[in-house]
Parts: sequence; C-alpha cells; structure tokens
Amino acid sequence: MLPESCVLAVVAVLVVVGAAGPVPALGVVALAGAAGATLAGVRLSRLTLGPDAPPVDPAVGRLARRRATRPRRAAALLHAAVVIAGLTAAVLPLASAGYRPAAAAAGLAGTAALLGAGLLSLPYRPRPPARGWLRHLLDGAAPGVCLTLVGWLLLPYAGVAGPARLAVAVALGVLAVGTLTVLTGVQSNTGEARTRAGAALTLLALVLLAALPAGPAAGRAALLAVPPLVVGVLLIAAGMRRVVRAEGEASRRTTPVWPRTVVPAVAVVLTEVHELQAGHLPDQATVLLALAAVPALVARELLGGAAERSTTPDALRVPDAPPSPTAPVTGDGGVPTGRAELLRALAARPEPAVGALLVVDLHLTELPGVAVRDDVAAEAVRRARAMTGDDDEVFDLPGSGLAVVTAAGPVLAYALGTHLLTALGRPYEVSGAVLRSRASVGLAELAHGRPEDLLRQADLARRRAAQLGRDRVEWYDAYLEEQLVRRLDLERELPGAVARGELDLVYQPVLALTDRSPVGAEALLRWRSPVLGTVFPAELLPVAEDLDIVGELGAWVLDRACRQLADWSVGGRRLWMSINVTTRELTSPDFVPRTAAVLEAYGVAPDQLVVEVAEPRVAAELPTVVARLAGLRSMGIRTALDDFRAEHASLAQLRRLPIDLLKVGPEVVAASSDPHRPLLDVVVTVADRLGVEVVAEELESAHQVDGALRAGCHYGQGYELARPATAERVEAYLEEFPSTPR
Repeated sequence: MLPESCVLAVVAVLVVVGAAGPVPALGVVALAGAAGATLAGVRLSRLTLGPDAPPVDPAVGRLARRRATRPRRAAALLHAAVVIAGLTAAVLPLASAGYRPAAAAAGLAGTAALLGAGLLSLPYRPRPPARGWLRHLLDGAAPGVCLTLVGWLLLPYAGVAGPARLAVAVALGVLAVGTLTVLTGVQSNTGEARTRAGAALTLLALVLLAALPAGPAAGRAALLAVPPLVVGVLLIAAGMRRVVRAEGEASRRTTPVWPRTVVPAVAVVLTEVHELQAGHLPDQATVLLALAAVPALVARELLGGAAERSTTPDALRVPDAPPSPTAPVTGDGGVPTGRAELLRALAARPEPAVGALLVVDLHLTELPGVAVRDDVAAEAVRRARAMTGDDDEVFDLPGSGLAVVTAAGPVLAYALGTHLLTALGRPYEVSGAVLRSRASVGLAELAHGRPEDLLRQADLARRRAAQLGRDRVEWYDAYLEEQLVRRLDLERELPGAVARGELDLVYQPVLALTDRSPVGAEALLRWRSPVLGTVFPAELLPVAEDLDIVGELGAWVLDRACRQLADWSVGGRRLWMSINVTTRELTSPDFVPRTAAVLEAYGVAPDQLVVEVAEPRVAAELPTVVARLAGLRSMGIRTALDDFRAEHASLAQLRRLPIDLLKVGPEVVAASSDPHRPLLDVVVTVADRLGVEVVAEELESAHQVDGALRAGCHYGQGYELARPATAERVEAYLEEFPSTPR
C-alpha cells in the first residue's frame, strides 16, 4: 500500500545517509523506528477501535463471544508492543552511552511480553501431530545453528563476556531462523504467519540494539537493526489486518523452502571469509557451533526418509502380498460407499488440508420402498458427481445421503452447497413414480481437526440445517455445536420431567392501572432441571412440540394453575388466572371438555380462568382457533389474545376472534409516546368498539405505565408493577390488599 511504500522508501534513504556519515546511526534508528511504529500503530489502533469492528451479539454463547473478540484483543496487545518498540528506538539517541544497552534491554523485555501475549490471543489453528512438530524442529535446527554461528562471529569481542555473547548469538539465530521458517512455510500467506514473522523481525532488531557496545563503538552497526525493525512492525500491522478482516486464508500455491537452507549456508561462508581476511582464526566456540549442525542434518534426513516411506501413495508401492480385504468399497459408477471410506479419504489428504467437507441429507416427502429409495440415492449421487469438479470426491452414505470433499475455499464450497440443493431438489422419476426430496447441507472446513471430528462437525451443521426447515446450507462453528448439544440435552431430559416433579409455575400479578390493585395473575412455566438448570418456555416449548409432549405439559399447567387459583379464592378474593396455550393444544378436540373438567374438580368459577393464545401463530389455523375460543366463551371461560402486533392484518383478524382480553407488548406502548403515531390509542379505540379490554404487558418503566394509563388501558403487568414470583410470595403480596373484587 502507498503509506507503507513511502515509509520504506524514506527509511531506505535514511539508512543510506546514515551509512554515508552525515546523520548519526542512532539518529537514523530513532527516525526510522518512529516512522514505522507510528504507521503500524495507527493501523493496529484502527483494527482495535475502528468502525469496521463487527459487533458481538450478546445473545450468543460465551465460547462464541470469546472467539469473536480474540482478534481484537490480539490487535490491542500488538499495538502496545509496536508502540514500545518505537519508543525504544526513539530514546536511544537521548540516553547516555552507558545506559543505552539497559534501555534497549528494557524495551526488548516489554515488547517481547506484549508480542507473546498478542500472538497467543490469535485465533486457534489446528495443531500438527507430534511427528510433524519434530520434523519442523529439525528443519530449523541446522539453519539455526548456522545463523547462531554467524551472530557469534559478527558480534564485537571487546568488553563482552563469552556467555553473554553466546546468549545473544543464540537469540539472534533463533529469531532469524524463525523468521525464515514463517516467511517460507506452507501457510506463509496467512495473516497469522505474517504477524509472527513481523514479531520475530521486531525482536531480532531489538536484540541487535541491546547487543550493541555501550560506547561509541556502536557506530554504523546500529543501522543493521533498522530494516528488521521497520519491516517487522509493518508486517505485524498487515498480518493483523488480514486476521481481523478474515482475509488470511492459507495460500494453495507451493512456497519455496530453499531460503531456509541457502541463506544460512551463504551467510556462514561469507562470515568465515570475512573473519579470515581480518586475520581472526576460528576459536573453540566457532568449531563447536560448526560441528553442532551435523547431528541436526543427520536426524532430519533420517526422519524425512521415514516420513516419505510412510506417505508413499499405495499406487506407487510394489505389492508384496495379495490385495487387502479393506480395499475401497465402491458403488455404481465407482463412487466410494460408506463412512469408513470417507474417513479414510479425509485422513489421506496432505497436510495442511485446505477445503471443505459437505454432508448432504436427503429427506423424501413420500415414503417409498427400499428399492425405490436406493434408486433415488443412486440418482442423487449421479447428480452430485455432475455438479462437482474433477478434484472433488463424492461418497455415497447409505441410509443418510451423500458427502462431498472439495478443495475449494469457503466461498466456493458454500456455492457448491447451494448448487447441490438445486440439483438434488429436482423431482426423481424412478420405478414409474415421481418423488421429491428436500435436502439439507452441512459444511465443515478441513483444517479444523481429525477426520472423525470433521465428519461430526459437518453432521452437526447438517442437523442444524434440517432443524431450520431444510433446503438450506449451514456452516459448522463452535456456537452451533453449543446450541445442538444443548438441544440434544433438552430432548433427552424433557420426557419424564412431569413425572419427576421438575416442572414449576411462577406467577406475575396483573394490576388495575387506576389504583394499582391486583386483579389477576399469569401462570408462567419453569422447568427446574437438575442437569440443565432453569429452562424458560421460549426454549422449552419448541422442543416439547418436536417431541409431541405439549399436551402433557399443558395439562399439568392447567391443573396446577387451577389448584392454586382455588387456594387463593378461599377467603372470597376474586382473581383471574391466565394460562398460555399453544395453537396445537387449543385445536386438540379434547381441550374444551378437559378444561371444563379441571375447573369443576377444583370448584373454580369459569370466569376466573383466562386462556391466552399468541397472535402470531393464530393465522395458520384461524377457523379452528375461532371455534375453540367460541366454545370456551360459551362455558364462561374468558379468552385473551397475547403478543398482539397491531399491524393491519392483525387489526382485521381481531374482528373475527371471540376474545375478552387483548394483551399488547412494549413496542405498541412505546409507539404511543410519538404524537404522530398514537398506535396504542388506535388499538384501545378498536378494542373498546369490540368490547375487549386491553392489558399492557412488559411494562418496564414508570413512563410506560403512565403512557398505557393515558391511552385507556385498564390493566397492566410488568417488572415496574410486580415481578414474577412463587405462589407463596405472590400470596404474601396479595395480603396487602384486603379484597379484590374482580
């Protein structure tokens, strides 16, 4: 980019001027370090606090929130490290000659600590196996020894103790070989790799500055620290930009590895030639360092040969025995069949794996025979094979669908998933019948674990796609796994919760807004699970509907609420009790007679019970809902419409529903504060004409309570008026009001 290019050009000019003599070398270090650190600091501060930072949804799980904030936290720590590195370079000309090494060492320590914390905060990458770590270590051992030897020979002799000189030489060798390895590794084009390379170069420059002699002997040697310092801080900023903006995908091109061998060897040769020309003979440490590279080279060759033999493709090996009975199982058209073959193919892909695994589930809308299902599966595999590229692999998974392993990146893999949905959604003409299928596709990136983990992740994403309605593609992430595991726990624990006595009711009083006296209460379901904690209806009811146990839960709520209402009515108190029912409960044939039987069993007057149904779910079965509500009203039971949205269609639908109470939420109440949109006033006016009383719910502030009262609402409920509580607490609250006439 232009600013970085300008800074590098200015630094190059400063180095040339410093080498020529007009500007002191430490002045060049200060100016160049300040320029590079300023630009890098601006870049990193924008990444940390800029408007392009994506907001973190507070509703997501803790693990997902931590993952989302890791890059920003890393950018903040690296920003502080860059600032300290720049300040270290800037204060060197100002410090006296005796304190310069100490100042450089202090800056090195602070920068190293912050760089380490920042690099540890980078997003996790899959760890290679132990054999891969050993091989990488040996890859860098011999070049590291060579570069340590170069540092030992080039560091000044006078006034420097041998152990200190050796420690500095080892530090320089490790940092230099680490920089070479990162810059020439298989993932050198990722943001994380660039950030690590920049950190290594920055530390290399600060080590050089700390190793300079205290006196004027430093001279032009200080200029050697300028290029790694400036390039290092700029690489840190560029790498973090890729990390934060998700641009750091691994490059699929082959990166050259020869610099790791050639650069250290050439450096050793040139340094030895320089030392011989200067008349310096090799000392004991020089000979030992030169010999230390030999064992590393031998071990590297031995391990490399074993690795090559273990990774030789089966097709290139000379068979010395009959073919194994575990040879790949293929179906029609040579497509591998079964999960075992899929796992074997995933394990055989070279490291680092790039691409995605797609698991496709086929859900036939009809229920054909086994032979017809096999024909449909074969046709689905043929269509998938026609949609994929030559390098992609398709696997038939009997009984569940199919899988595709592709080397494409995330965007192209998602596009392939959508194309598969289109191709697999076309009708199937088999055995004289026309069948239709609704597919669900789950994706997982190949770089995220072992084959078994990848298949599990793709399966979880596929299941999520099926839960959301099918005909969709879903990516795996950690938050998704949290949701699915939570869902599985709910499905496992919820059946039998009634029998185990784990259900409970809390009650929220409903007050008359004119005098704040209680007129009723709403029964709210809670599941006190010893395994999952307290589960609320918003999470509980969808699972109950899928398990088809809503009726069982609803019957328990009705019985418990009516029993509690009978206890509160002993002293002549007249309260109503509201219970929430789903449309599935309400439209069941036995709902009305069952409700009447419970009221009779507890001796509760019908007008003391209020049956609430949510307005957004009424439209799907409006005629049946109207009939059930009319049946309840004919018995004297009051009915209510909850979650009223006050839209045009809702107002039109309101005329058809036989209800006594209309419950409006905070979005309707809040709109009444706008003089140009008196929405609540309109709702109250329409309700008055229909003979319906309005209850304002979820009132959270005195301002909302006053607005509801001014608009003409008779009743209200919410935290501002009374919080949900257990039956005992609500009973103590009711004792403050001697009589409740309604």
